[in-house]
Amino acid sequence: MDKPRVDELTGRETMGHEFDGIEELNTPMPRWWLWTFYATIIWGIGYTIAYPAWPMISGATAGLLGYSTRAEVAAQIDAHEAANAGLTGALLTQDMAAFDPQTDLHRYAVARGGAVFRAQCSQCHGAGAAGATGYPNLLDNDWLWGGTLEQIAYSIRHGIRNETDNDAHWTEMPAFGEILEPEEIAAIAEFIPTLPVSGGEGSGATLFADNCASCHGEDGTGDREQGAPNLADAIWLYGGDYDSLVETITYSRFGVMPAWGQRLSEADVRAVAAYVHGLGGGE
Repeated sequence: MDKPRVDELTGRETMGHEFDGIEELNTPMPRWWLWTFYATIIWGIGYTIAYPAWPMISGATAGLLGYSTRAEVAAQIDAHEAANAGLTGALLTQDMAAFDPQTDLHRYAVARGGAVFRAQCSQCHGAGAAGATGYPNLLDNDWLWGGTLEQIAYSIRHGIRNETDNDAHWTEMPAFGEILEPEEIAAIAEFIPTLPVSGGEGSGATLFADNCASCHGEDGTGDREQGAPNLADAIWLYGGDYDSLVETITYSRFGVMPAWGQRLSEADVRAVAAYVHGLGGGE
């Protein structure tokens, strides 16, 4: 094996390879860098011994110091709850119909509810609560089951059309594709945009009166007791164009909302209701 060539200018050996006439010198790392590197290795080994680090089958090594980020967060949460115990207790006993927006309690509820909304509700209703197709806009004044503080809290607590809470709001629109002919569905879809009307004429009006008015009302303004939406305004959960109306009438809709009372504390449910109500769409 040939010995590496010695560079005439620096007096150092080369690495023995060449790129486009350029040779690399065999220059050792500075001692200070090497000692720093060795120190970081020692520190890293010590850290994995002292703190949770190595993944095991059912968890990670606990570390000699027994430190836990989960325990630290839990302690911070407990401290926060203790500091706000008085306001939380008042929130639980507050008559929601008599909530005063000018009080510290209401401000606390809105701040707490906003945090819960962003963590639990924004995935469906959007960060700004404007909703999306199939997910209600919470900023307008169109509420299927009412928009008072108490009604909003009830909807959050028990949810809509879920199978986990016996008190959930429940209403189901028939799939008229199994009841009516396609041309009859088309006639209704053409008639609905003409609402509100009284004594409308034509096959669409007759079919609407026979099949839809019992829930949505003769004038199409809906019925909150049944959760039947208002068809006479410009607010549509699944779209108000002809094709969307035909699809809705044919196959119906069946949106589901979880019963958040099974996942959140009662204080959080009330706080979210206060936050949503304060967005401007609540009644």
